[in-house]
Amino acid sequence: MKMVRSTMLWTAGTAFFAFTFVILSVGLFMLSRERVFALARFLFSIQTRLMGIRLNVTGLEHLDRTKTYLIMGNHQSLFDLFVIPAALPGVYTAVEAAYHFSIPLWGSLIARWGCIPIHRRNLEKAKESLDIARQRLREGISLIILPEGHRTLTGRMGEFKKGPFHLARQAGADILPFAISGLFEYNAKGAFHLNPKPVQVAIGPPIPFSVCAGMTPEQLRDWVRGVIADLAGEC
Repeated sequence: MKMVRSTMLWTAGTAFFAFTFVILSVGLFMLSRERVFALARFLFSIQTRLMGIRLNVTGLEHLDRTKTYLIMGNHQSLFDLFVIPAALPGVYTAVEAAYHFSIPLWGSLIARWGCIPIHRRNLEKAKESLDIARQRLREGISLIILPEGHRTLTGRMGEFKKGPFHLARQAGADILPFAISGLFEYNAKGAFHLNPKPVQVAIGPPIPFSVCAGMTPEQLRDWVRGVIADLAGEC
């Protein structure tokens, strides 16, 4: 039964994502950034419901859509891709693993979206990517980074990488923390089965840049991880 249900959800989700991909690809050439992001949020909200994810978002009152944020959260599942845009309103781009840009069609879409490739094994290129990210923030474009770098294998948060917190201290933007809970149980890394269930996204109060600037990258990393762990109920 679980296999049949999962097959049906994957089939429906894949078909709808193909439709979404075409709409957003065309929209990126014809519409303003703001209208494309609003459209993406609408379509990904449908995508999550279609695939059995019952999304509950708390803390939206903490998000000021007139401000620029460095948005940080945990990385639970492949389906973070749909849940994050569905949960967080506004206009933002993301730092993505460099190999994502070589995936046919998908790579061209995220490049057009303005996503920034991060090279995890090439320090010089990684620094270049962080420089681009810093410039985007200074231009007023919010940016999402998932500091774990990889999806969790256990359902609990892994260690955070230090690079994003060098960026946080240099960028001049507040950090907006969020945490996803329940998406690992919906679909763990490498699993085929999908388990329809409620998924929570908790948005915390922004961490002012004045606080970030007064910490070392290591101190800031550990503090932000604690904030996100608390939002995820892992403390």
